Order: sequence, then C-alpha cells, then structure tokens
Amino acid sequence: MNILLVAGARPNFIKIAPIIDAIKTKQAQGININYKLIHTGQHYDKNLSDTFFTELNIPFPDTNLNVKSGTQAEQTAAIMVGFEKELQQHQCDLVMVVGDVTSTMACAIVAKKAGIKVAHVEAGIRSGDLNMPEEINRIVTDSLTDYFFTTSTHANNNLIQLGVTKNNIFFVGNVMIDTLLKNKHRLKKPSIWSNLDLKPNSYLVMTLHRPSNVDEKNNLKALITQIATLAENHPIIFPVHPRTKKILKGLDLNFSNLHYIDPLSYLEFNYMVKHALAVITDSGGITEETTVMNVPCITLRACTERPETCNIGTNVLVGNKTEKIEAAFTSLFSKTWKQGQIPELWDGKTAERIVNHLIAIYQLQ
Repeated sequence: MNILLVAGARPNFIKIAPIIDAIKTKQAQGININYKLIHTGQHYDKNLSDTFFTELNIPFPDTNLNVKSGTQAEQTAAIMVGFEKELQQHQCDLVMVVGDVTSTMACAIVAKKAGIKVAHVEAGIRSGDLNMPEEINRIVTDSLTDYFFTTSTHANNNLIQLGVTKNNIFFVGNVMIDTLLKNKHRLKKPSIWSNLDLKPNSYLVMTLHRPSNVDEKNNLKALITQIATLAENHPIIFPVHPRTKKILKGLDLNFSNLHYIDPLSYLEFNYMVKHALAVITDSGGITEETTVMNVPCITLRACTERPETCNIGTNVLVGNKTEKIEAAFTSLFSKTWKQGQIPELWDGKTAERIVNHLIAIYQLQ
C-alpha cells in the first residue's frame, strides 16, 4: 500500500510525525505499507523550518511544492496545480490529509478527481463559523473524504448528522497529543526564560492571529490593553505571529509586563505553556495542548471546533467581550479555575490506531 501524506503548515507536521512513526513500526514488522511526504509549502518560516524537522525527528519532505503565500484563491489554485502533477508522477492508493488548512482541502479535491481514496485525520470538527477559512476547508474536505479519523465522539456525531456511513468513521483520538506526549521530556527553556528570570506559574503566554482579533487596529489595541492591565504585574510572553506583527506596528502598545518575542520552536513554546500560569490564545490546537498539560486557557473566540477542551478540559471561551475576559482573570487569580480532565483516547496512541485501521481496510499482511 502506498500513501501520500500531505502537510501544508507547521501544525500539520506535528500531526503527521506520529503517523510516520507508526508506519515505520509496521514496516519493521514486514507489513507492506509505504509513504511519501508532500509539503505544499503553504506556510514557510525560513528561521524555523530546519530546526523544526530536526527537533521533532520528522523526515524532510520527499517533495515541496513551494506554493508560499497569496490570496486564498491564488494559494488554493497553486496547490491544486502542483499536487495534480505530483499525483501524475507518483501513483498511490490513498491520499491522507490532516487538519483544516488550505492544503487539506485543495489536495482532497485533486485526489478525489483523480479517483484516489482520501483519508482525513481530524475529520468532523466544526465551529459553525463560516467566517473562518478553516471551517470552509473542513466542510469541503469532509464532503469528499472516504475514511474519517476523528478526535472525539462530538466529531463523530457531526459526521453522522451529515449522513456519513458509520463504518467509515474511526474514533482514534488526537495525533497532536501523540507528539506532545512523546516529546514532553524533551521540552526546553527558551532564552526569554533566563532573560526575564521567569518562575513556574508566574507568567502568561499569549498568541493572537485570528482576523477577528487582529485585523482591526482599534479592536486589537483595546484587547491587548485590557489583557495587559488585567494581568497586573504578571509578565505576558507574546510570540508574535507574522500576520499580527504587521498590524502591531504603529499601535504604541508598550506595557512593562508585555514582552514581544519571535515565534518559538515547538519544544520551547510548549515548555513555556507547560509552566505558565495560563495561556491566552485564539488558536484551536493550543487549547488541546493546554488541556492535556492542565494549564488554564482563555480563548479569545466566541466558538470552538474543539468543544471537548471546554466541556472536559481547561479551556474557557471569552470572545473579545470585556466582561468575559475580566471574569476569566478573576477566576484565574482567585484560584477558582475549573479542574480539567483529559479527553478520551488522547493517550499518545492515536497514530498507531490510524495505521492499524488502514491495514485492516486494505487487508495488508
């Protein structure tokens, strides 16, 4: 069996890494399962690229389509053209896409039109917010998918309501957590730790990149001002996303407790998260990691495609509502934050389950 694994952005590789490990384990057992790793180049950070692959022991991609940035339409079209050529040159039995980036959707479309089966890892999650490009990617991808690998029973139910055959839905858990648990003993201090003489549970980590939070300058300024003020004397470590960095210029947001830094490596960032008093974010994936590490998470979104992080985990949705943000900080500093639990099957064995299902589907010996 030959599988094309598709990744388009840094979070995709975090999800792909354990799947590659699981495939290699089966290969060592004599199972006829092979893979080729395709990087569409949707997101590329020259400063982090090589170290990212090295620190997580991810094989460098067999092919990089080097699509880079552009409008949604330009990027989607370039990915589709490049991936179609790849499929013409290299035959495969299955295309596996992960997550919800543009590459996920674009490559699923191309594979399906070429008559190739599609597997979607992280299928079925929905925010209900069609203003999010990711939500459109999820809907389109799942409308074409043959094999659905899900992170939660909630995702299962979303797919069943859409009419997906239950036999094609596989509740396997969360591959991002596979990577986190595998590397938790390898997390390392970034230079900001010693530079600011940080101590565990004494600081906050913040990430912002959603258009709803960062695109309008006055809203972004008001949001950061409120957070910096509510944090009082607690340092806020703010790895700035390239998208956000452009908008922050000229806003004159200089608070003594707000520390802008460049994006961190995976091991450094999760070290900071693990030892933080809390995380403030608008990222979906980070809410999963904070849940597993039992770190309070304040999410600056009105909805989430990962409700288990709220229902079971440590996450609270506050949107950009002043009163909700204030209430979250009150709960945090009064030490009344809810006690989270780890969702079902978020145990580090998700990739193994995925590959076992593929072996059963294709009856590999």
